[in-house]
Amino acid sequence: MQRIARTFATALAVLFASSAQNAAAQDAGPHPLADEVIRLVGEVNPKVVEWRRDIHANPELGNREFRTSAKVAEHLRGLGMAVRTEIGHTGVVGVLEGGLPGPTVALRADMDALPVTEMVDLPFASKVRTEYNGQEVGVMHACGHDNHVAILMGAAEVLASVRDRIPGRVVFIFQPAEEGPPEGERGGAELMVEEGALTDPRPDAIFGLHVWPDLVGTLQYRDRGAMAAADGLYIRVVGRQTHGAVPWGGVDPIVVASQIVMGLQTITARQTDVTKAPAIVTVGSIHGGVRGNIIPDSVVMVGTIRTFDADMQADIHDRIRRTAEHIAASAGATAEVRIGVGAPVTYNDPDLTRWAIPTLTRAAGVGGAVEGVPITGAEDFSVYQHEIPGLFFFLGGVPEGQDPAAAPKNHSPYFFVDEGALPVGVRALSDLALDYLFQNKRSVSEDR
Repeated sequence: MQRIARTFATALAVLFASSAQNAAAQDAGPHPLADEVIRLVGEVNPKVVEWRRDIHANPELGNREFRTSAKVAEHLRGLGMAVRTEIGHTGVVGVLEGGLPGPTVALRADMDALPVTEMVDLPFASKVRTEYNGQEVGVMHACGHDNHVAILMGAAEVLASVRDRIPGRVVFIFQPAEEGPPEGERGGAELMVEEGALTDPRPDAIFGLHVWPDLVGTLQYRDRGAMAAADGLYIRVVGRQTHGAVPWGGVDPIVVASQIVMGLQTITARQTDVTKAPAIVTVGSIHGGVRGNIIPDSVVMVGTIRTFDADMQADIHDRIRRTAEHIAASAGATAEVRIGVGAPVTYNDPDLTRWAIPTLTRAAGVGGAVEGVPITGAEDFSVYQHEIPGLFFFLGGVPEGQDPAAAPKNHSPYFFVDEGALPVGVRALSDLALDYLFQNKRSVSEDR
């Protein structure tokens, strides 16, 4: 409870200190509504906190965000927006029409929770349990998407309050299933795009954020490859079953699978130029056999591939297939390799990233916005970036006085975000939208 009590003080301190220290940070100058946005962010913050706690206590898994999407749609309609629902199953898109002609910018938040049982001692901790892929599981916003939704709802209210002076449009995208849909279903950003999230109107740029275990209120950005492409790896090694006491009577797929695991590690350790970009090949699951004295017929391995460069991604895929197949063949076995291409690299447009640094600096305060390192996690925000220029950045949520290095990470049952981060996120998204619209309005025809 002490962590909660100090969030409002932290929020206001970060919000107003960043304004005083960085009023002249942007080369082109902040948009003309900057002071009003600061006031509006402070006014809406109690609502943002309330929304965050409500969504946190009532988490929903991917493609099942019925309550959350209804809450979002009601809020956007109440702000006078044109709202489309059921995009990509439970997605919501709201369009705020400004009072002046100008470009279009999009802001995105993801809504889904994870099949994790919450262990954080909070009065609004999740007690929800549901079925996931045939298993009963706890449900928790262990990746912080509750914060993303509340922050974007707050930014929507801030921007709607000044709509008559906005040159252009703002598209608010609330996306389901970022963590992946249930087995047998489609979902996430790819389906949102297919079903029109970026059409009518089509944004000129898109911004999004993610809470992260860094000091509360800090912001991290990185141009080009910010988060990895995530590809699924499946290898089935087929040998020939025999008695465990007579291994020469068959072909042992367990030994072959072990050799393949070691061979795969040489791809990134000895065959890939990691000075160009990081790369990871991980086997996270091996299954085969039923008892100790039977050498089984086959072994299945499941893993993940993480890359930051498209050419390296294709090359590593080829090397994985060649390595597994040739090692298996050398022992008289066979290896079936399947690679499921997942979210592409989260690629931050270099020009857009450089342009945004002053805006992020104003929102976070002096020293609060810094260049980050590549993150080997993946995000399907990258799908939008394949369509239009985009920037995805990170918002710190570790309470003051705690060591971020020791704080529970995203997807942990102990993951916690200090609410002092919320107004920084609201201001960052609001200012990015307004700075972009005001600074690009001259390039857009006055005829709308």
